[in-house]
Amino acid sequence: MTGQAILSARGLSRDFRGFRAVDAVDLDIAPDSVHALVGPNGAGKTTLFNLLTGFLRPTAGRIELNGRDVTGLPPERVARLGVARSFQITSLFPQLCAREHVELALQSPSGLGWRFWRSAKLMSRYADRADELLDMVGLAELAEAPAEALAYGRKRALELAIALALDPKVLLLDEPTAGMGLEDVDRTVELIGRVRAGRTVVMVEHNMSVVGRLADTVTVLQAGRVLVEGPYQQVRADERVITAYLGATDAAH
Repeated sequence: MTGQAILSARGLSRDFRGFRAVDAVDLDIAPDSVHALVGPNGAGKTTLFNLLTGFLRPTAGRIELNGRDVTGLPPERVARLGVARSFQITSLFPQLCAREHVELALQSPSGLGWRFWRSAKLMSRYADRADELLDMVGLAELAEAPAEALAYGRKRALELAIALALDPKVLLLDEPTAGMGLEDVDRTVELIGRVRAGRTVVMVEHNMSVVGRLADTVTVLQAGRVLVEGPYQQVRADERVITAYLGATDAAH
């Protein structure tokens, strides 16, 4: 594998009951870059994402993080090696406030677990850093708000703060602007542009405008295989990409 990639895959495949969702994918993610995974529905983007983060084991192939073989490691081990994931499906504790979510994420490497909640002293240890992260994602004024009271776009921002609390080398974002209005999309693009400093971002994203504004490299998947890879302007003009997307549109009608 290339020595320059922070996250690499070779021959990565995943079968589900005879159906090959990811088919012999080779991928190299450059350090300090934003790398987008795109493609029509059913292209294998989320499955590939799950393979890279340890939520699925590959049927075949190999994954390396900073040159270390991490193939088949469970998600918590992958996370401890510096890979954090923000989920497409909002998964927050409704009653906990924004600050408590981030404090819980900050203490997770300590192994304190739920003992953490019984000690105000332990909680205060992480309060300043939690507030810094909330400020970074634009939630400083909502630190005391329970998660259930946050608007959808703000919940996604909180999820990003939780992922950043792990201080990841590689941040994986699964459809970070899905379901958002234009104002939230713009805010999220600006936010990702800020938090990418000093780290690598890999994102699955349907909104090609967002991809164009953020991504250094775009990998287009179709039927589980890499169709095209390159800079956004090059990829969007590729006839194979146009055909893949138009074909998917036609099939939907």
